[in-house]
Amino acid sequence: MVLPGPLRDAALRWIADDPDPGTRAELQRVLATAMAGGGGAAAAGDELADRLSGPLRFGTAGLRGPVRAGPSGMNVAVVTRATAGLAAHLARTTGTGRVVVGRDARHGSAAFAEATARVLTGAGFTVTLLDGPVPTPLVAFAVRHLGAVAGIAVTASHNPPADNGYKVYLADGAQLVGPDDAAIEDAITAAPPAVLVPLGPLPDPAEVTGAYLDRVATLSGNTGAPAPRIALTPMHGVGGATAVAALARAGVHDVAVVASQAVPDPDFPTVAFPNPEEPGATDALLALAARSGADLAVALDPDADRCALGVAFGDGWRMLSGDETGVLLGDHVLRTGTAADPLVATTVVSSSMLARVAAARGARSAETLTGFKWIVRAGDGLVFGYEEAIGLCVDPDGVRDKDGVSAAVVAADLVRGLAAAGSSVPRRLDELAAEFGVHATRGVSIRMAPVERDAAVARLRAAPPAGWEADRPAPDVLRLRRPGTRVVIRPSGTEPKLKAYLEVVEDPTGDVAAVPASRAVAAERLAALRAEVDGMLAG
Repeated sequence: MVLPGPLRDAALRWIADDPDPGTRAELQRVLATAMAGGGGAAAAGDELADRLSGPLRFGTAGLRGPVRAGPSGMNVAVVTRATAGLAAHLARTTGTGRVVVGRDARHGSAAFAEATARVLTGAGFTVTLLDGPVPTPLVAFAVRHLGAVAGIAVTASHNPPADNGYKVYLADGAQLVGPDDAAIEDAITAAPPAVLVPLGPLPDPAEVTGAYLDRVATLSGNTGAPAPRIALTPMHGVGGATAVAALARAGVHDVAVVASQAVPDPDFPTVAFPNPEEPGATDALLALAARSGADLAVALDPDADRCALGVAFGDGWRMLSGDETGVLLGDHVLRTGTAADPLVATTVVSSSMLARVAAARGARSAETLTGFKWIVRAGDGLVFGYEEAIGLCVDPDGVRDKDGVSAAVVAADLVRGLAAAGSSVPRRLDELAAEFGVHATRGVSIRMAPVERDAAVARLRAAPPAGWEADRPAPDVLRLRRPGTRVVIRPSGTEPKLKAYLEVVEDPTGDVAAVPASRAVAAERLAALRAEVDGMLAG
């Protein structure tokens, strides 16, 4: 294979403009192998083309990609130019105020956070660099707490170990939305090569965890009842110590942590994929919960912005679904809160049950597009929001994003109050089902080529199946409804997949004893709906 001249020249330009000697050497090795000929040249040429295939796109979630040299990876050069573009945008729109920078413990996070801070100080901003690896919710909290103009969290959340990312919060403490995302991407494109970006001094690390813990402690109201015993895993991430401290501030001191997953480890050695929703990821947690006689199991994802809960049922321990958790905590917040005219919010792909609960509790409800950037902007008076992917916002005035640590504290408060009343989480789920109906939900991901995927959605949109009403909550979202049944279909934004979210509702009976039979009927209907949806998508 002869390496194409334009590809070689692009690699040489990137190497010359990269301020990091480590990634310069990394790309030089790939280039040298590609140019040398021999058995490995073709593979190296393909790898080089992939690394130079284009810059990481800056969207509403910021940046996310593999840690590696080149414009399509997460590295110091990419982070430097991204921060230069962000700084230029902020200088135009808000002025050079304070920016909060925090990071997790993934590969490259420390270097990326330092580069971010130095670019910002070089551009005239005051930077609060959070001390050491911290949960992402601390960044969102610190933006509002310190009156910052923006916040940056260096994290890839629950992505695979090879990845890292860069998430931006605006002055309101919420993730950025359009048109800011497009304006920032334009500013990044206009930024100079990384080696020419001015750098300022690295600020001393700052600590805001104490103020955050003070805030989270106010979320617990059942302090007079006996505290529950908690089993917890931070999934090799950065939330363990903060969660234990937050629970202690709320009076919950009996917390057993999964020892093999307690310490931050960017390789996530005990899980195939560091996401509590993945099969097998919480096996060690549930085993610890059963062994220790826990009342509640809590799994945080690696940056602690998501929280999954597990409890013991009659047939053993299991993790709750995101919808079960969302409705439980939403109902608890409404029952215990004091806000006038409260609002709760969830998304078009989450269970519709929360709206019924809100109406019965004298609250408003809103349904938004997917993502917490929309949930926290659902309207005035927001007291709670959730999405089915174990994202929970239990204190919007403190953290305007999902927050696994504060959710764990509120979940412990719920369990504590139920136990004091002689009840339990399984019993409360049955009571809610009896009052509002069984809402059975299921998410389905179907791998499809983008052309095939888009054609399937267009066909269903143009001619909905008989008996279904169709509407479009967003240009790329199709919702099909008939009495007691709903299907939401949308393409994945990151993978060649079509995602379908199924829900069937069995009407409330008012009788807790009838709930098991209703659940069995709902499960049969959900299985039949899955087969029906498979047929729809196959055409």
